[in-house]
Amino acid sequence: MNVASRSVRAAALAAGALLAGACESGEVASVGAPTAARPTSVTVDPSSRYLYVANFKSNNISAYRIDVAAGALRAVAGSPFAAGTQPFSVTIVPSGRYAFVANQFSGNVSAYRIDAASGALQPVPGSPFPAGTRPFAVTVDPSGDFAYVANMGSSDVSAYRIDAATGKLSAVAGSPFRTAMLPRLVTVDAAGRFAYVAGNASHDVWAYRIDGASGALSLLPGSPFSAGRGALSVTLDARGRFAYVANPLANSISAYRVDGASGALLPVAGSPFSAGKFPSSVTVDPSGRFAYVANHFSNSVSAYRIDGDTGELIAVSGSPFAARTAPVSVSVDPSGLLAYVANRSSNDVSAYRIDALTGALKDVTGSPFAAGTDPGAVAIDPTGRFAYAANLRSNDVSSYAIDTDSGALRRR
Repeated sequence: MNVASRSVRAAALAAGALLAGACESGEVASVGAPTAARPTSVTVDPSSRYLYVANFKSNNISAYRIDVAAGALRAVAGSPFAAGTQPFSVTIVPSGRYAFVANQFSGNVSAYRIDAASGALQPVPGSPFPAGTRPFAVTVDPSGDFAYVANMGSSDVSAYRIDAATGKLSAVAGSPFRTAMLPRLVTVDAAGRFAYVAGNASHDVWAYRIDGASGALSLLPGSPFSAGRGALSVTLDARGRFAYVANPLANSISAYRVDGASGALLPVAGSPFSAGKFPSSVTVDPSGRFAYVANHFSNSVSAYRIDGDTGELIAVSGSPFAARTAPVSVSVDPSGLLAYVANRSSNDVSAYRIDALTGALKDVTGSPFAAGTDPGAVAIDPTGRFAYAANLRSNDVSSYAIDTDSGALRRR
């Protein structure tokens, strides 16, 4: 998973924490999951061959094979696969060999080996592995050697070494590590040197140095760093120079320059920057030049140009751009030219073309595109050809082919 994909995924997970071939344009294919209930997220594996859905209420994971020509989904034999109690998301290691699921109410992490030929999930020996109270999501470092879990209930981070041969998780010495209050997600920089955790209840960011040999976390001098009210998660730009945090209770975005040597967060002049009502996430485009924020209660997307020297957020002309009802996060495709927003209360997806020079958003013809009931964030596969949204209340997945010329979403 590349840096841009991690940025989108972090935004989607943080936002989710707030709320428990031949095609015809504007139509959507829903893939039924009869044993599933309340699918909370969709994850595409690095090879773009398989898709996995965390089913929060039915305590299992649905697995699908992706038709590489059309993007259609076909259930993997044996799916859904058992997980713990109330799984929220699926994390796949960069090699695509293993998958991890944080089970919020059983306080553990399910680990699976992914069968490369079929996409089936086979439990790793010893799984599930103990975590803290209400683990939310698993973050794997870029090397694939270590995994980190933010435990919302116990306000700490569980750290593990991943056995490359088996996928087994072994607790790192000193784990769990104390962290912010009500943490949602651990964000690791692209070099795997630093980790950041935002505190939803403590309104701050805890920063750590990662020991490259052991995976242990050591708190950076000056940490925790102040953020705004309701801070959700940390989003880094592609080069790890700047960090951004959505503060939904303050209607603002905190911006920091990351000290390259120490990992410390230095407030950007002018921070925090104004956003709309209840900004739920920050997404940085693959180029690192633009940032987008879904404003949940003002039904809009704020767009900013990122000053490449300072990290300052400068509002793009025309911002905020209209979305539909209750947008939750912005997903940018790998080319950086298209953006998609899941609108939870209007049951659709807004699609935009991104102006490569200014970062402005222009509605794609036919937008918005129908989804199921209460769609979560849009997941875009690594090739940029297909998009998927988990629909929380219709208990299915909306599957789209992306017209890469126009940005339109089309049914398989």
